[in-house]
Amino acid sequence: MLIRVNGTELYYEARGCGPALLLLHGNGESHAIFDRLSAALEDSFTIYAVDSRGHGKSGRAVELHYTDMAEDCAELIEALGLDRPAVCGFSDGGITALLLGIRRPELPGSLIVCGANTSPAALKTPYLLLFKALHFFTRSPLLRLMLNEPDIRPEELGKIRAPVLVAAGERDMIRESDTRLIAAAIPGARLKIFKGENHSSYVVRSDKLAETIKEFCGGARRETGGF
Repeated sequence: MLIRVNGTELYYEARGCGPALLLLHGNGESHAIFDRLSAALEDSFTIYAVDSRGHGKSGRAVELHYTDMAEDCAELIEALGLDRPAVCGFSDGGITALLLGIRRPELPGSLIVCGANTSPAALKTPYLLLFKALHFFTRSPLLRLMLNEPDIRPEELGKIRAPVLVAAGERDMIRESDTRLIAAAIPGARLKIFKGENHSSYVVRSDKLAETIKEFCGGARRETGGF
């Protein structure tokens, strides 16, 4: 389905039954990366798998900024009438989820943030050099986004009020120090490092997150009285 929010059209697919759960993919991907995860969760959640602006079947974008993506997500939640949904974001989607929690703290009921970073400097050096080289030859706005953004400070993370789970792979391309900084800066946040996993292996076309999401969201509902 297509819905117009924040000056663009977002494509999303809804399936399942139960509390609302938004799934936000990473850079250069689409909602399709969550096919196995959605199948494992559809008995427990109503899943809204979204294509970010400039991705998949959503509207094109000349420039991409994480703040725009966060506002897209906020307006989508409002347009669909979702009451404090859980939001699970991977990589760029994780950054979007963090910014949603910072800028619109009243909207998410809980956040599951996988493989997010606070700045381009948090990328491990080989990946940062690779992305710089690829951007030099392609001038891709997707790569430009990763090389120039985000810029999230610890004091901003402290504004998040929803229960948060911060996750990463043991062999992630994001420095573990940055993952731990995010978790430490958010009041009450939980941290989970997936042993043996890289940046995407526990998320993309995988159901390895399913039980973690069920457990975390169940606990978040009990702590907050529902979301």
